[in-house]
This record gives sequence, C-alpha cells and structure tokens, in this order.
Amino acid sequence: MSTRERGKIAEDVAADYLIANGYRIVARNFSCKLGEIDIVALHNHDLVFVEVRSRGSASTLDPIFSINRKKQTKIVRAAEVYVDKHFKKEPPSRFDVVLVTMDDPPLVEHICDAFYAS
Repeated sequence: MSTRERGKIAEDVAADYLIANGYRIVARNFSCKLGEIDIVALHNHDLVFVEVRSRGSASTLDPIFSINRKKQTKIVRAAEVYVDKHFKKEPPSRFDVVLVTMDDPPLVEHICDAFYAS
C-alpha cells in the first residue's frame, strides 16, 4: 500500500471516528496556497481543524512528532483562509490531531487542542 493510499484510508477512519463521537464533518482536504487541512468539523460550538496522521504499526515512530512548528503554521494559515471564506464572524475553534495506527482493526487516538494558533 502506498503512503497516499494509507493516508486516504486513515482520513476515512478518522472521519468515521469523529462522526461516531458527535462531530459533523463540514469539509475534507481543504487546501489553499498557504496549506491544507485534512478535516474541518463542528463539535458542540467549536469549529475543529483536524490533522490526520497514520502509521503502519504501533512499533513505528509516533507520527505526532512529524507535526512540527512549520507544519502547524501551515495548518493555522489554511484555517484562517477557511474561516475568512466561510464565516463573517470568527467562531471558537481549535486544532486537533487524530492518529490512526493501521492495525486490524485500526487504532484511533484523538488529541484535542493538540496545538494553538499563537
């Protein structure tokens, strides 16, 4: 399985997990010249920008470490574009990370407020 195929499956697993936990998916793979957001969802009154990371097994390096400050900045900038494009007034928002370990069945770890815009 290619990295791209694994990423697509991981995003599908993450979206299913979020929906099962009360999130409403409003966009997937939003991209602009400043960056990309894997999943945009609503949860309670928050707009949630979700970065999805996958790994082949639990024994491999935790993919959370690949979300460095540079990647966070790209996500935040893309989120600002998304908000400007879809909202007149900025809603409460946060940045989550969903880690998917591609076991059978896949293991999902959800980190709320994984990083901040500042």
